[in-house]
Amino acid sequence: MCTISIDYVLFDIEIFLIICPAFVRMDNFSEVTSFFMSDYNELKEMKPVYFCMFLIIYIVIIAENVALICVIYREKSLHEPMYLLLCNLAVNALYGSTALLPAVLSILLSHSYEITLPLCQTQIYAVHTFGMTEFTILAVMSYDRYVAICYPLPYHAIMSQRLVKLIVFMWLYPLLAFLIVFSFTLDLRFCNRNIEKLYCFNYILVKLACTDTSAVNIVGLLSVGLYTLPLLVMIFYSYGHILRICALSFSKSRFKALKTCTPHLLAIINYSIGCFLEIAQSRFNISSMPHGLRLFLSIYFLIFPPILNPAIYGLSIQRIRVLLFRLFSRKSRQVQFM
Repeated sequence: MCTISIDYVLFDIEIFLIICPAFVRMDNFSEVTSFFMSDYNELKEMKPVYFCMFLIIYIVIIAENVALICVIYREKSLHEPMYLLLCNLAVNALYGSTALLPAVLSILLSHSYEITLPLCQTQIYAVHTFGMTEFTILAVMSYDRYVAICYPLPYHAIMSQRLVKLIVFMWLYPLLAFLIVFSFTLDLRFCNRNIEKLYCFNYILVKLACTDTSAVNIVGLLSVGLYTLPLLVMIFYSYGHILRICALSFSKSRFKALKTCTPHLLAIINYSIGCFLEIAQSRFNISSMPHGLRLFLSIYFLIFPPILNPAIYGLSIQRIRVLLFRLFSRKSRQVQFM
């Protein structure tokens, strides 16, 4: 009798040990309401320096892009399709940098280096839609250059009819497209709260889920292909025809129009570098790299396009460059008189 009772006790203990972790995991599903941003630990020794650096970067981004928007808004001669699309690019730069830098600055001021789940999810949506909108605007701008160079005479008539629709498309398309994909992430529950990055990213958050995420990963990969492929076709088609037309009949007017493609191509290259670095660090183990290099790789995508694009367009396009210099010289004179 004693032997039988001991066997029953041992059997009950084994069952408890098997079931207990499942209950612990279920509890963890509901308990994870914030995430620990572990990359900030490596910044704490030079926290004031990094805080000042990120604050200066944010101020520069705001100043550059607001100046560009103001020049295009105030100067009626710049109320043309190309410059209005450039204005949208500057607005998106403000949107993307605001998705990252205020959160970075607030976490640097805190002692816990934590971010709540709702704030993390909001940042993910803003960061991803910034990148998708940037690519969509660049694709629409390539179409604008295609019409300007290949159909110079009816260019204004064509773009005037389509500009509003194109602007609505390049904002609504990425916002709604990512919302569909992100809805799968919103349904996940998490049992790991350590994010090895300065900001929240959808791929990292999915990896922290306790449940099987195979369906989410497949949907994510399919959405990347379905979203980027049409835009890539638009860019390559536009520049393919631009090169063909310029090779067949090269004139001064076409050469002048072709020069306006230079800043756009530089913006696409800058964006492509950011995409490559983001994909590389999320797919490969970069823990052995120096921390400074990892920091550079992690923020390039969200900082360098908003900083460099206004400088590229402001210095490359003479009409914008002259008006910017005129604006700042007028401001400096007003300060001197005061």
